Amino acid sequence: MDIDQKIKDLIKKNNVCLFMKGTPDSPQCGFSMTVSNILKHLNVNFHGVNVLEDENLRQGIKTFSDWPTIPQLYVKEEFIGGCDIIKEMFEKGELKKVLQEKKIL
Repeated sequence: MDIDQKIKDLIKKNNVCLFMKGTPDSPQCGFSMTVSNILKHLNVNFHGVNVLEDENLRQGIKTFSDWPTIPQLYVKEEFIGGCDIIKEMFEKGELKKVLQEKKIL
């Protein structure tokens, strides 16, 4: 299976999918920890994908989204953003609104 298909399958299979460094229980970078903690704070059930386990996936997700950094958050197959965007959306209450509109919360 090519990497784009693997990414599409992960995004399709999981309503909330976070491509991150490490796992939700053991993030391996501060940015991944921040987004993971925001989702936990909102009581969002999400699937964390550890890009450190697969270099093809790590590079592939950047190409797939045309976004240069990790973490990357997808909700119902839509790319929401990286750490700075998620943090700002959370602080303004926009992230909760998006999650409610998409029937996650």
